[in-house]
Amino acid sequence: MRGCGGSETKTARRNCREWKEEKKVGSEEQGDPTLEFEWKVTYGTIAPLGVPQQGILINGQFPGPKINCTSNNNIVVNVFNQLDEPFLLTWAGVQQRKNSWQDGTPGAMCPILPGKNYTYRFQVKDQIGTYFYFPTTALHRASGGMGMIQIHSRNLIPVPFDKPADEYPVLLGDWYNKGHKSLKNILDSGRSIGRPDGIQINGQSSKVGDANAKPLFTFEAGKTYRLRVCNVGLRLSVNFRIQGHTMTVVEVEGSHTVQNVYDSLDLHVGQCMSVLVTADQTPKDYYFVASSRFAQHPLSTVAVIRYANGNGAASPELPPPPPQNTMGIAWSISQFRSFRWNLTASAARPNPQGSYKYGKINITRTIKLVNTRSSSNGKLRFGINGVSHVDAETPLKLAEYYGVADKVFTYNLMKDEPQEGNKVEVAPNVVNGTYRNFIEIIFENHEKTIQTWHLDGYSFFAVAIEPGRWSPEKRKNYNLLDAVSRNTIQVYPNTWAAVMTTLDNAGMWNLRSEMRERAYLGQQFYLSVVSEARSLRDEYSLPETQELCGFVKSLPKPAPYT
Repeated sequence: MRGCGGSETKTARRNCREWKEEKKVGSEEQGDPTLEFEWKVTYGTIAPLGVPQQGILINGQFPGPKINCTSNNNIVVNVFNQLDEPFLLTWAGVQQRKNSWQDGTPGAMCPILPGKNYTYRFQVKDQIGTYFYFPTTALHRASGGMGMIQIHSRNLIPVPFDKPADEYPVLLGDWYNKGHKSLKNILDSGRSIGRPDGIQINGQSSKVGDANAKPLFTFEAGKTYRLRVCNVGLRLSVNFRIQGHTMTVVEVEGSHTVQNVYDSLDLHVGQCMSVLVTADQTPKDYYFVASSRFAQHPLSTVAVIRYANGNGAASPELPPPPPQNTMGIAWSISQFRSFRWNLTASAARPNPQGSYKYGKINITRTIKLVNTRSSSNGKLRFGINGVSHVDAETPLKLAEYYGVADKVFTYNLMKDEPQEGNKVEVAPNVVNGTYRNFIEIIFENHEKTIQTWHLDGYSFFAVAIEPGRWSPEKRKNYNLLDAVSRNTIQVYPNTWAAVMTTLDNAGMWNLRSEMRERAYLGQQFYLSVVSEARSLRDEYSLPETQELCGFVKSLPKPAPYT
């Protein structure tokens, strides 16, 4: 049975779930279960803000099909590109252990050409949590092509909370009424795409009092639900809250957290978390509210949460947003610090999360990154430490694997410390990382706008966020006990953030701004982590079915790893 990711009727969806469960049971004796999907990527009309526009659909859906899987499942996704442009999907947060070939970034893979298909094959190895996929080509993310990835713990691994009555995906974020081609043309002309037009929740937006608003989901009184929430926007941090209800954070980007209770939560671009919500109020409608953070022109939207057998419309009085400006930054940093790793809980493996003593590992390298906004030849560019990345015709990973990296890019143009001045070099930005080294990355934001950063291939310990400039003495303020292991970190204006990770995953990994405008115009680089052993123990060989393009297309294939 194929195409389960895009089933449209309730009966078909139920049949699909039953098929997947049967497939899991039937596969376990032969190893880890495999889930197969067939996705057709097309254009179609959507209206997240009520204005009809061309969107990017997967199997006719926006948001796209949910991947609902379990730790160590093998995922097979056959993607048919029926757009008029090359297309790639990345699986943000899925670590692709030993397998950057499937990471879906232009530095790791050739794009899927119009009218062609490509089958992604990867394992969600030793991971649980909440993630999402999205397009990395052009500015496609501005028009859709995204969906939820939820990875459950295996049955034998205890979860530190009771099984909820149900789980609901919530993909929210800012939205532009201009299509991806128009936005890309603006950036290519050297200008900024400006501020978004609104905020959408699962492809819809609504106003208080809208009698035609469809419910986001339905609660039954007395039951507890898990909401998996991701900010899939292009630019703005968002705060979300639920009228009359508190939220208990239980998971952030693959880590079980200490279960604190919140009235509202900040979620920055590219970030995901899980919250538990108990339906303990009078049965009627309530508003789920999402509003922008740290934006000069505030935006907001609502969605209806409906109680089964409830009676009554949602109150027009919405829960207030948190403070803005300087007070808002302090409020948000305080909330970040309240997220703590649950040391006694197990995640994907039986051993407790706290058994990994990251705070006792010696740092072998410090990389300090400063983001900049500047111009090159009269056009807007964003950079890091004096380099503004541009994609090469030949994917960087392929050039490296074929031994012709010197014909495509230069290693280490970007230094470990920021350079003086505001001038940027526009070139492919690739930095060598030493396999299995334990490194520290400092993000320092001198700009007036908040930043969010993401690292493919790894999770890192988010050990600190503080105002001002970083210096080595600041290490005494790091959380070296229970910082959350995650894959994104926000950096507020005129602040710094520190993360730590072990480079134990060989491959070519993208470290990028999650603001798509900034990433598209250069605020990203690739971390090349090579195992000199060329061993299958450390990294998979180039897949036989991998598309080739650019400089390596006519070259003989290197000997595979052994």
